[in-house]
Amino acid sequence: VQLQASGGGLVQAGGSLRLSCAASGDTFSRYVMGWFRQAPGKEREFVAAISWSGVSTYYADSVKGRFTISRDNAKNTVYLQMSSLKSEDTAVYYCAADPSVNLRTSSSYEYDYWGQGTLVTVSS
Repeated sequence: VQLQASGGGLVQAGGSLRLSCAASGDTFSRYVMGWFRQAPGKEREFVAAISWSGVSTYYADSVKGRFTISRDNAKNTVYLQMSSLKSEDTAVYYCAADPSVNLRTSSSYEYDYWGQGTLVTVSS
C-alpha cells in the first residue's frame, strides 16, 4: 500500500489543523492505520492509531483529548484532527499502515508501510 500524507502547515498555538493520509494500491480496510511524529533532534513517536473498521482508537497520553483519529474506508483516507495545538506538537507527522499490528503498540518498527511526512509548525 502507498500512503500520501497532507495537510500540514503553520498554525498558532491553540489553533487546529487536520491532516489527511490517502492510501492506494491495496484494500485500505485491511490495515490498521497510525500516525507518528518526529520533532527535530528527537526520535519518532507514536501519536494515534485506528482499527480496520474505525471502531477502536488509541492515543498517546500527550495528545489524548486534543487529537482525534478517524478514517473513511470508502475514500481510502485516514485523518488526524488536531486541536488546542501547542508548540511541542511541532514535528513532521507521518502516517503508517500495517495489516496485523496491535492497535496499542507504540513502536514504529511494527508498521511496515509509511507515508512521506507532512510538517506541522505551531507558533507560540
